[in-house]
Amino acid sequence: MVKITYIEHNGTAHEVTAESGFTVMEMAIRNQVPGITAECGGACACATCHVYVDEAWKAATGDPSQMEEDMLDFAHDVRPASRLSCQMKVKPDLDGLVVHVPEKQA
Repeated sequence: MVKITYIEHNGTAHEVTAESGFTVMEMAIRNQVPGITAECGGACACATCHVYVDEAWKAATGDPSQMEEDMLDFAHDVRPASRLSCQMKVKPDLDGLVVHVPEKQA
């Protein structure tokens, strides 16, 4: 199992135990993490699962695909650390991952 910490814009942290093979978004929805609405259900067709990857985890999570970058154009307050959580697969080397949830979703 992999631990992921979601930090709300107000600083409230939610640590969840995630299963490999699922996405960071799916684990947020299953654990009712506030601020991630995932309106498209993980199809990379919206930007409502937008998160900021903690600087320490940017290399491990990789760069967004072109399709993800295109969808991030619709996200609110995009930053260099922005990712769509539906596009990040949970895997053992992400144990301890920290992501920050923006104040609002697109």
